[in-house]
Amino acid sequence: MQLSDLGQRICILGPSNSGKSTLAEAIARQRGFPVVHLDRLYHAPNTDWQPRPTEEFIALHDAAIAGACWIMEGNYSRCIPQRFQRATGLIYLDVPMPLSLLRYFRRTLFERERRGALEGRRDSIKWEMIRHIAVATPRNRARNLRTFDQADLPKLRIDSARDLNAWYRRWGLTR
Repeated sequence: MQLSDLGQRICILGPSNSGKSTLAEAIARQRGFPVVHLDRLYHAPNTDWQPRPTEEFIALHDAAIAGACWIMEGNYSRCIPQRFQRATGLIYLDVPMPLSLLRYFRRTLFERERRGALEGRRDSIKWEMIRHIAVATPRNRARNLRTFDQADLPKLRIDSARDLNAWYRRWGLTR
């Protein structure tokens, strides 16, 4: 599959800390498309991950998907139907939970600037996030994969860090 096969509006889905933001930024740089980090739309800037009111988030999401081209990373299942109606391609990063946990600790402890971070905040380790990665994400995996599999769009499922690195090389992407 060529990157261009995914079209001009690509959704990148997957568990927290699977590499969605980094991949979105790499594709956006190469294709010249804007990148949309759904965490930034869902959470208010300059807060410690405080959600915006639901109506505000949905309005921001719907305005973002109205664009002619974009790379959008994040899940937020309540908005998947309208997002998939506009999307031209999907990528699902299905990395193992231990790798997501490792990446979470690495990013919060060692990365001062990270892709997809909230404006005005530095990440910190939170027990609720550890629980989300270790408990909620594995529990939701089957539902998320079913949603991905049922989508009638060009799509690519990447299920290991090794495969993700291979796609970076194949598409000529840089981190």
